[in-house]
Amino acid sequence: MFKYLTIPVTPFEQNCSLVWCDQTLQAAVIDPGGDLDLILAEVKRLGLTLEQIWLTHAHIDHAGGTGELAERLHLPIIGPQEGDQFWIDGLPAQSKMFGFAPAKMFKPTRWLHDGDTVTVGNCTLQVRHCPGHTPGHVVFYSPEAKRAFVGDVLFAGSIGRTDFPQGDHATLIASIKNRLWPMGDDTVFIPGHGPESTFGRERRSNPYVADGQ
Repeated sequence: MFKYLTIPVTPFEQNCSLVWCDQTLQAAVIDPGGDLDLILAEVKRLGLTLEQIWLTHAHIDHAGGTGELAERLHLPIIGPQEGDQFWIDGLPAQSKMFGFAPAKMFKPTRWLHDGDTVTVGNCTLQVRHCPGHTPGHVVFYSPEAKRAFVGDVLFAGSIGRTDFPQGDHATLIASIKNRLWPMGDDTVFIPGHGPESTFGRERRSNPYVADGQ
């Protein structure tokens, strides 16, 4: 059965998530933006074997700790989509700009595309390409658990920023309505920042993407 734990990291309070199969205790970490010792302490506490890094996108608060963690534990880096290559290339500049520890460069082991799947233990999650916040942003969805890890595409009561380079508001809205809503109103999503919500709740009340907007 699929399990997860969300750990806020970095000064941006970014929601890093550990995801694992409770039969094998094999785990992946989604968006290790920083505070690696905190993340690894939770891995140890839960008795997990961390085997992969999954990235929704390559902004510093989501990807800043990726290179160091991959190097330290010899982990493959899965995602995002190739459109975020320029954000990966710019991680050292991002770290200086936002006052983060210097970010190690990395090259994803595997780029992800819409319709791909990722597997941890006996659990398989679907991948959706959801550009708009960044061009290469992806989302991880577990139909089994009715959970979606959406990075900075959608928040409880808000949506991702589109004023960064290669961000686009219309593209983001289309990603939400065409890629997230079909997952079902009862699906709980874990955003990149802030509390969880459901797609149904956002369709009813989110001023940016509510039905009828």
